[in-house]
Formats: sequence, structure tokens, C-alpha cells
Amino acid sequence: MSNILVSGATGFLGQHVVKRLVNNGFHVTAIGRNKALAATFPKEVQFIPLSLEDRTGIFKAMENQDYVIHCGALSSVWGKYEDFYQSNVVGTQNMVDAALSAKVKRFVHVSTPSIYFNLQDRTKVDVKENSSLPNPAINFYAKTKRIAEEIVDEAFEKGLPTITIRPRALFGPGDNAIIPRLIKANKQSGVPYIDGAKVLTDVTYVENVVDALCLCLQSDERTLGKKYNITNGEPVYLCDLLEKVFAVLNEPMKKREMQYEKILRIASLLERTYRFLRIKKEPIITPYTVTVLGHSQTLNIDAAKQELGYEPRISVEEGILKFAEWWKAQA
Repeated sequence: MSNILVSGATGFLGQHVVKRLVNNGFHVTAIGRNKALAATFPKEVQFIPLSLEDRTGIFKAMENQDYVIHCGALSSVWGKYEDFYQSNVVGTQNMVDAALSAKVKRFVHVSTPSIYFNLQDRTKVDVKENSSLPNPAINFYAKTKRIAEEIVDEAFEKGLPTITIRPRALFGPGDNAIIPRLIKANKQSGVPYIDGAKVLTDVTYVENVVDALCLCLQSDERTLGKKYNITNGEPVYLCDLLEKVFAVLNEPMKKREMQYEKILRIASLLERTYRFLRIKKEPIITPYTVTVLGHSQTLNIDAAKQELGYEPRISVEEGILKFAEWWKAQA
């Protein structure tokens, strides 16, 4: 039985990864911060409450591990740069250093396609892994995740067998970000519809991402050191996606129509004001949120299909049904 360490194990993706790996016969060591959620893990899982910044703890947890899946990160549209830096940069450095020391067989890193996106390109479709990256990054999250990728690349050059994936807009049971935020907005002032939400976007059902991660653990050596986009492979117009979600939830959708240029100006002003006044609370909308809701953004996943053997197993429509079933059960 192989030993595998999963960071960010109590996060949305990490929970699904841990449970799949147990089912696949791995001896799982899970690290994360949410002890209450860790209590729901299968009894076979060894959970260690641990911060990524705890270098000594990371090295100890890494002992005798064969594989690593690094899901851990601070993922948010808002926050202090230092917090993002500590979690995403220092944390990743600790993980790769410990993995090199333990001589793990493979280190799979979960990055983000947020590093591709900027305020200038309102249409950026079929983006490939080697596409040029904007400078500066669109927010602190994207900036620090880009640095984290560079750290993983350096570790590969030092002999660590690495693979990086960039999964886009995860959703599914356990989601506490994308769809729940839209549900909350709908109950309050309405779902933001920027220019009619006629933008093309990609989403990814969470178990499809887990499939991709499992493929990375056993993929051909030619995949080492590479990066792979992961999506459901079925771009959808945001307006159609939103209508499907609320129809399945049996909730009337309130559309809050917005004009792109106007809302971008407001979002930019809010962000500057909050930064200047050092307000910790997240603004009601940020420039990054505007790009998500107002830009056409899709990824090319040909490399993952051809080199990893990745095929999205659960469709967007089926994924929405699974999310809705889970969401209603929480009510």
C-alpha cells in the first residue's frame, strides 16, 4: 500500500481527493486546518492539523510518503498580500523542500488558471498552457500562485518529479464558493448580469478534477515537469449556466442587470478605497469578479486529454443535478 500526503485536505477539492484515494487503496495522510471537517474522513485517514507555514511540521508529515497532492492554498478574491504569500509561496516552498528531502516518487501541484486572466482581454478563449501570462497578475491570489508554480518548476529542476494542473471554476457537492455565492446574491440583491451574461465560460465538476489528479499519479514520465489545464471541456454561456442552476434548485432567479464599463469602474474604485483604508471585509464586487462575470474565458484541455488520458466523466448538467441534490439535503 502506497503512502500519500494530501495538503489542503479539509478544503473543497481536498475532501474529495482524500475520500477517492482511500477508496483507491492508498494510505492517506491528510493535513489541513479544519478539525471538525476532518472528523468526517474515513477512519483509515491519518489527519494532522497543520498549517503550510509550519516548516517543521511539514517535514515531519512528509516522512515516508511516496506521493504528494498539494491542494493547500489561500484561495480568495480578497485579503492581505502577506497572507497569500505565506500560504501560497512559503507554504509551497515548504512542501517541495520536504518532498525533495523525503525523495517522493511524484509531487502533484494544484495551481489555477487565474494566472491567465487580466482586465484588458474581454475575450480570451481556448487558452493553452503556454499562453503568455499578464504582468501584473490580476490579484494577490493569482500573483502568489504564479510564484508557487515557479517554485515547483525549480524543484523539478532539482530532481523532484512534479506535475501541475490548472483546474477552472470547480463546483459540486461541498462547494462553498461559486454556486453558493450566486445563491446568496440571488436572495439579496439579485444575480449580477453583466451585459446580459452573454459570455462563454468553463467550469469543472470536482470529481473530474480528482480524476485528473489520480491520472497524474501514474502518468507517463513525459508528463513530468509539465502543466495541464483541466475543465469539463464543454464551454457554456454564463446566462445559460445560471438559468440551469436556479431551475434545478427550483428558485426564481432575480437578474441584476449591469453595464460592464460602469461596474468595472465601481469595482476598481471600491478595491482602491478598501486597500487605502485597510478594510478587511471583502468589497461587494472586485475587478477580478468582473472578469469572471463579464469576460469570455475558456481553456484548451487537449494536452490533458492526449498526455494524461483525461476525459471529463461527469457533464456540467449532471454535475449541477448532483450539486442541487447535496444543497437541498443541507437545508
